[in-house]
Amino acid sequence: MQGEPEIELPDLYEATISDLQHSLEIGQFKSTHLVLAYLARIEEVNLKGAALRAVSEINNTALRQAELLDAERDKGRTRGPLHGIPILIKDNIATAHELGMNTTAGSCALEGSVVPRDAFVISKLHEAGAILLGKATMSEWAQFRGEDVPNGFSARGGQTTAPYYPNLDPSASSSGSAVATAIGLAGATLGSETTGSIVLPASRNNIVGIKPTVGLVSRSGVIPISPHQDTVGPLARCVADAAILLSAIIGNDPSDVCDIGLRPPQEWPDYTKALNPNALRGKRLGVPRALFQDFPIINSAFDKCLDIFSQLGAHVVDPVDFPSFDELKRSTAEDIVLTVDFKPALNKYLEQLVDVPRGVRSLADIIKFNLEHADIELPSPYYTDQSQLLASEASQIDEKYHAALAENRELGRTRGIDAALQAHQLDALILPTDSYATKPTGVSGYPIISGKTIYAVPLGRNPQEVPPEPFKPAPIHSSTPNMPFGIAFIGTAYSEYELIGLAYAFEQATRARLQTKAYPTAIPVTQLKDVIPQ
Repeated sequence: MQGEPEIELPDLYEATISDLQHSLEIGQFKSTHLVLAYLARIEEVNLKGAALRAVSEINNTALRQAELLDAERDKGRTRGPLHGIPILIKDNIATAHELGMNTTAGSCALEGSVVPRDAFVISKLHEAGAILLGKATMSEWAQFRGEDVPNGFSARGGQTTAPYYPNLDPSASSSGSAVATAIGLAGATLGSETTGSIVLPASRNNIVGIKPTVGLVSRSGVIPISPHQDTVGPLARCVADAAILLSAIIGNDPSDVCDIGLRPPQEWPDYTKALNPNALRGKRLGVPRALFQDFPIINSAFDKCLDIFSQLGAHVVDPVDFPSFDELKRSTAEDIVLTVDFKPALNKYLEQLVDVPRGVRSLADIIKFNLEHADIELPSPYYTDQSQLLASEASQIDEKYHAALAENRELGRTRGIDAALQAHQLDALILPTDSYATKPTGVSGYPIISGKTIYAVPLGRNPQEVPPEPFKPAPIHSSTPNMPFGIAFIGTAYSEYELIGLAYAFEQATRARLQTKAYPTAIPVTQLKDVIPQ
């Protein structure tokens, strides 16, 4: 109506799924406009400009998907909060050949390979009406090629970097997913985690990441490391978006056998119902200081934020004992399990592929391919290591392996997270994400949420006077000025609902993600107004 104020379009740097969905519902724009805007933003900073290398390829059917979903909306049908929302997928999650995208775990050895079907989580996204925008880059073989390979590197995608300082380490294997979410290259993204690969990039890139309990989300169709620790999870700009995405991808999948001694829930929760700003009232939270590392700036910022929890009605127990920590820190059980698990799990995945143009059908074939194509797979001086692949190829299932499995459960669950929670009747543990937080959650299979939360104190980023380390990137900086860091919430098995509520309440009380912004050339300028016809 003439004279009514014009409703402002969402800013794609920060827009939430709910923001986008509301604008779609009132007809401000269509999903086709969203796709066009996100593609333009990717074009600006992925290989050009800041060259963050967060996206490995685009889904050429994305616009067609958007058109079909727009048509459904025009007929009065919507499938839920993800209807018409573009999502990027980590490049180890299988997408059907008809979509024209590769599934490679960052390796050139799997270019052109044909998967038998969509991964289960992809079928769930289709059901929810999400648009698959493309594949996010990742650390090759989910950072399991060699210890000396820098975070974020893959032969297919190159060296991904975080958008908060030039050449900043993006942290762990879901690096492209985290970077893309941080600067608004999609509505949200999916990543995967074995130990830290969702929550550490979330912390480094100023966003929220949820690593669910192993078994909550299907792994079928996901290039594996370990059936004992692998899981898929969301990365988003806020807790609510992460809850929406997690709710969409859970479900029973008979093809994913998850035998890790945890009983899955009888009912599949709607995690958006956990979004209660008062969720911290009356809760008991423990601070396991034994898990902290020697990061004075991060630890000091965390300490200053503890008053916020008390103001929100929580009782903070500080410190709490973590009985297994000394043994857990020394333990090599996780390394043994992952090293042994990788070969049979990967070989099974490769054997099930419909076609592999490069002829790789086993881990041994991958190792040979890398040596024969060392110029692209093992370029010097920084990317020559494939020691982890070699170790896995030489490994075998034996008594030492079975003992390591038992040790992981004992140290991570019985005398680890569960012992700490039960000794003090706690609802959750809280600590800096940049700590030993991912060690016990990895070996136990338990959930962890990393949130980017800032208050009036400088919790959340390194100050500007902090020098980059190393001073000259080799090839990336491990620490820099303006480097974000987050806070982690840890609970027992299948406590995602409770953890999401706690994280949401804290986020709503602080609301300050934008106090840490990406550096100027890493922020795309394209907005919806630039693609909507006038």
